[in-house]
Amino acid sequence: MTTRRAEPLLEPGSIQSLLHLARQAAAAGAAVLGRRGSAAIDATRKSSDSDWVTAFDLAAERAVRGVIIDSRPHDVITGEELGTTVPAGPSTGADRVRWSIDPLDGTTNFIRGILYYATSVAVADAAGTWLAGVVHAPALRRVYWASRGGGAWLSDDGSVRRLSGPAADRGRLLATGFSYDPATRSEQVGELGGLLAGFGDLRRLGSAALDLCLVADGTLDAFVERGLNEHDLAAGALIAEEAGVAVRRPDLTPMLDGGPGEAERLAAVTVAGPAELVAAVTGASARSIDGPS
Repeated sequence: MTTRRAEPLLEPGSIQSLLHLARQAAAAGAAVLGRRGSAAIDATRKSSDSDWVTAFDLAAERAVRGVIIDSRPHDVITGEELGTTVPAGPSTGADRVRWSIDPLDGTTNFIRGILYYATSVAVADAAGTWLAGVVHAPALRRVYWASRGGGAWLSDDGSVRRLSGPAADRGRLLATGFSYDPATRSEQVGELGGLLAGFGDLRRLGSAALDLCLVADGTLDAFVERGLNEHDLAAGALIAEEAGVAVRRPDLTPMLDGGPGEAERLAAVTVAGPAELVAAVTGASARSIDGPS
């Protein structure tokens, strides 16, 4: 159920090298977040009362970028806070990859001392195929990671296991999130009744990256959210895929073409979970955008 633009253009060994670098970069960002309490959070409101940026967001993104640039100075980097950088240099075409960084996914949680926040780092090849992703949650002492074709893994306080998605023999939990945009949020609330059909309850944890990882590790059974940015979902979606979960990423305007406009982003739906849910939600979303057939 996952849309892919092309097969990976890099050899498996190269993908593993990128995964190793992604883990180092995410660890550098998470180390910044781990210093919460030792310095002023310095929070500034962005688009709404629930959309914030802190000094930690900025410092964590700089730390992530520093690790990547030290090893691969000619790669393209897209980050939530510092935008897109396209360095001049010899690395072009199939040799150049692009990194997508969310230095602090779950900023509101971070500000309020809720433990669900993480640094997310993902890398794609020149064709747009996601090759490796890491979600590092320092307060939870968890690191999730995956590489294309290499499976999904979790280090939980040092104990490592391979992930295989939700179990089928229990009640089901759905995770979601809500837009900062008031009109979109009202629509999302109205859609909840339909989404919850077949689920026993709902969780809203405040980090899309971790929600996707929690579907991968079987804590949650499915995740649906409208209006995510690429950096919110890039690593977590790959981790869920490699755990064997059906995933539907939104097909957004590429970041190197300026990225999606606000209306495009707010209409786009990300789904991870049972294949029938992915198909149902994707179909409903298409009908709502295109109108009745």
